Amino acid sequence: MLAKAVAEEAMAKKALDVVLMDLRTKSGATDYFVICTGESDTQVKAIADSILDGMEKRGVSVWHTEGFQARQWILLDYIDVVVHIFQKNIRGFYNLERLWSDTKIHRVEDSGKTVRILPAEKTKASRSVRQVKRASVR
Repeated sequence: MLAKAVAEEAMAKKALDVVLMDLRTKSGATDYFVICTGESDTQVKAIADSILDGMEKRGVSVWHTEGFQARQWILLDYIDVVVHIFQKNIRGFYNLERLWSDTKIHRVEDSGKTVRILPAEKTKASRSVRQVKRASVR
């Protein structure tokens, strides 16, 4: 599955809080979001470059990219999979997990295994993102 391959590439560059969101029943635009966090603009770009290179080696070309100038939120659009690579404070501000909270969300662990986040855990994750947002504003 392309979304898992993207997540593996992100994890190879030490991306944080990697999640897969299954949008197949919710969106006609894409099947999956892969969302992850980098700790700096340099890491955000390194994660994006790793994903681009890894997918190219698999024969999968990106359709559209955005955000390489500012490196706060880089978007890679593979049509069926859209990748969002955020700096922590930007991810907290936009909080895509909360916006799409009615979808199936899977957290990717360091081992590469995916674990489904249950509704109660989504609320916790959403709170955690809000706390990060508040902390970055102070």
